[in-house]
Amino acid sequence: MQAPNTAYRQVIEAGFAGANFVRELGITLKDCGPGWVEASLVLEPRHLQQHGFPHGGLIATMADHCAGGAAMTLRAPGQYVLTLEFKTNFLKTTKATRLLCRADVLKPGKAFSVVEACVYAEGGERVLLSKTTATLAVMSQTKKE
Repeated sequence: MQAPNTAYRQVIEAGFAGANFVRELGITLKDCGPGWVEASLVLEPRHLQQHGFPHGGLIATMADHCAGGAAMTLRAPGQYVLTLEFKTNFLKTTKATRLLCRADVLKPGKAFSVVEACVYAEGGERVLLSKTTATLAVMSQTKKE
């Protein structure tokens, strides 16, 4: 895939830095390229549910944000994406020290993009925790007069 915006990396970095909720959670950009994004998170007690596993809401947030980032790598300047819907399948759970998310664009389109995001637990053996399929609307920025 080819990125229509050569400055896509700066766009993704700004998207991670400017997303207050994502930043508060501690989710950080690891790497990106045309059509994909990887992010990581060092797990802390605040990220865990009552049994000591990574919280499902955290996993879904990480997948959603990475999916948006992956879709943005293929957008032209002046465009952005908004999540229309996503479905997350939780496949397994385990205790871990960090999470890794990899999001890949399956279908880049003019009106919407479809992205798959996988979240893995790390800290010993890598375990696939979830798979998310997200549909994101392509929007155009309008100038304020």
